[in-house]
Amino acid sequence: MTQVFAPFGPHFGFGLYIHWPYCARICPYCDFNVYAAKDRVTEPLVSAIAEDIRAHRRKLPQHGALDTVYFGGGTPALLRPEQVGEILKAASDTFGLQDGAEVTLEANPNDVLRADLVGLRRAGVTRLSIGVQSMRDAALAFLGRDHDAEAGGEAVKRALKVFESVSMDLIYARPGQSPANWEAELADALALGAPHLSLYELTFEPATAFGKAAARGDIVPMPDDAQADLYELTQQMTARAGLPAYEVSNHAASPAHQSRHNLIYWRGGDWIGVGPGAHGRLSVSGNRYATEAERRPEAYIAGLQMLQEGWADAGKLACNGQCRVTQRSMPR
Repeated sequence: MTQVFAPFGPHFGFGLYIHWPYCARICPYCDFNVYAAKDRVTEPLVSAIAEDIRAHRRKLPQHGALDTVYFGGGTPALLRPEQVGEILKAASDTFGLQDGAEVTLEANPNDVLRADLVGLRRAGVTRLSIGVQSMRDAALAFLGRDHDAEAGGEAVKRALKVFESVSMDLIYARPGQSPANWEAELADALALGAPHLSLYELTFEPATAFGKAAARGDIVPMPDDAQADLYELTQQMTARAGLPAYEVSNHAASPAHQSRHNLIYWRGGDWIGVGPGAHGRLSVSGNRYATEAERRPEAYIAGLQMLQEGWADAGKLACNGQCRVTQRSMPR
């Protein structure tokens, strides 16, 4: 029987994911590779990320210009515009950026209200993704957020004055949340006019504060059937508002406002992952590789200084509908 391999490679899109691991505070539901930002000296990590991009170019000489760049975290909005510009310059000088490349930066509402948004745009950012998470103060307190509902709304409004493409995140299916409450909250969010929404059901990962609380019985997650009801309500409301789903959790007013970076993931494109704990998927000589950078910032920086490469591991993937690791190596 002939084995059919799923298509993959940079012809399905080529992106760069930059993981900035520092946060002003760590949220109780967060399962990402994050660290407290207090008293951190950031310049060594910025320089290491730029060097990691250059190291990837040495291993990917045949790859063309980048279609997308995504600053995730963590809270990359803690970076100054000139630091964002330094990283983007490394990307532009090594791989190049396609005309009209999408450059997304994640931010929290308080960051948006304080940030030099014009400076970020001049540095090359074209799209903001704002972690509003809820339009209700009580829910924001439960989620451990450091902003209130008013700040969330004002952040979206301020961002829309500078960027044509703005996304806002919301978390629903919280314990005790009723369909009527979510309907009213989602209506308030839709009224802000952001052309992209990312709407996530609350999850309880074991290693998080919420996951541990759920294991103790201190928090009771919403039952699956109730979550499904809220999901259906979400699809109905966003479709009526002109923001239909184009992925499980993502909604856009038009194809122009869809996250092109996310679509690279879904379509089997290539993306470089730089920054502590970042993951990538890369195609080299007909093979597919999964990369993962060293998770601890200090070790990541040291690795770039000594070895000029940031990934701690690269596994060769064989794809037939799904991918699995078949070899723990990557060509030098």
